[in-house]
Amino acid sequence: MGRLFGTDGVRGVANQELTPELAFRLGRATAHVLLANRKQTEEAGRILIGRDTRVSGEMLEAALVAGVTSTGAQAVLFGVIPTPAVAYLTPKLGADAGVMISASHNPIADNGIKIFDANGYKLTDEVEDEIESYLEAPKAEAIARPTGLGVGRVVRQDGDEAYASFLAGTVGGRFDGISVVLDCAYGATYRIAPQVFTALGAKVVTLNNENDGSRINVQCGATAPQELQEAVVKHQAQLGLAYDGDGDRVIAVDEKGTVLDGDHIMGICGLQMLADGILPHQAIVVTVYSNLGLLETFRKAGGEVIVTDNGDRKVLAAMLERGIMLGGEQSGHIIFLEHNSTGDGILTSLQLMATMLRAGKPLSELREQIKKFPQLLANVHSTRKDEWMENEKIRQVVARLEAQLGESGRIFIRASGTEALIRVMVEGPDEAVLKSMVEEITAVIKAELA
Repeated sequence: MGRLFGTDGVRGVANQELTPELAFRLGRATAHVLLANRKQTEEAGRILIGRDTRVSGEMLEAALVAGVTSTGAQAVLFGVIPTPAVAYLTPKLGADAGVMISASHNPIADNGIKIFDANGYKLTDEVEDEIESYLEAPKAEAIARPTGLGVGRVVRQDGDEAYASFLAGTVGGRFDGISVVLDCAYGATYRIAPQVFTALGAKVVTLNNENDGSRINVQCGATAPQELQEAVVKHQAQLGLAYDGDGDRVIAVDEKGTVLDGDHIMGICGLQMLADGILPHQAIVVTVYSNLGLLETFRKAGGEVIVTDNGDRKVLAAMLERGIMLGGEQSGHIIFLEHNSTGDGILTSLQLMATMLRAGKPLSELREQIKKFPQLLANVHSTRKDEWMENEKIRQVVARLEAQLGESGRIFIRASGTEALIRVMVEGPDEAVLKSMVEEITAVIKAELA
């Protein structure tokens, strides 16, 4: 069996790949590993558990809770709550770990299990590997099975109020009179996002803000902002914000209906922080997917840009290593490390709105600061996604096209860490040329590995 943990926890089709049996074993192994160094006291260790709205969430929650409590640990259930709330509340409440049941932006049938340590950070590869080692015999048999009063208990707790209060306190001001449209993607932000913006005085119009896991991410939210674009123009709002299913990412729409991705948001907030003299080390962290235009703009303004491999854990590691407070991904998964330990869609959107107020400019004008290069992305479905680097025909076509681009652009290909996809990105000055290149590369991948 290959490594179970991917770039963002354990993912798969719920009840087929991510089964209740696997969730139960993950609950036991996680509790055993993350509570192993806990001092022996009368109080049992605690693991906080949240989930998004998707249909399979309750099934996996029940199995995970059974696994956790079978070790003697206490399971604290928040119910439907955003992923970053679990990350924030884990250290806030002094818990030993936090677990989020979600497949983020993925389709309804998928689900996943993300794990945070006692400090609210996603686990290192080493800790994930240790948890995996306890999933099968003989090590699985070494995990304690207390009886009687030693069995763990289940507690249900409301995390909304504490998380909403924290969010509101990150902006240091109010949004009185500002009009905003929020697309909650029928996901985990459906209650908290409208509550926070309304409490801060904004005029809020909501889209897709019901607890409906049968429609989570379906033609709405951060991966499909078309409805949001239309609503912003219709309601003459000053901006729109679209979250994904678990609320760890956000995509914005300006008052003209134009979409702003994570690169735009990082650039706008980072440039303002740089101008205000409040950006630590005058630096941000981005991934290889970030647009070259962001890098060029930020460096011309006197800032530094650190580029990491794909994935928010890579971004976070670089931020922690260098003491950088702002970083993220083009997808809208952005970390304001001063406030939270992971990407937080609602937090990011509050910081963006606060930046608009400090700058005194509409979002469309702030967007123009980032002169982006044409960048085309394509996904090719492949159950043999990890074989692409060894495939000679794919390597040859990529090498030839890279030579054609020279230093004016780049080609980046990787296997998705969460889906059966090979992702192709081509960037350069001429969009027509890029389109031809993407078509050529994807055709070869389909022929070789589909």
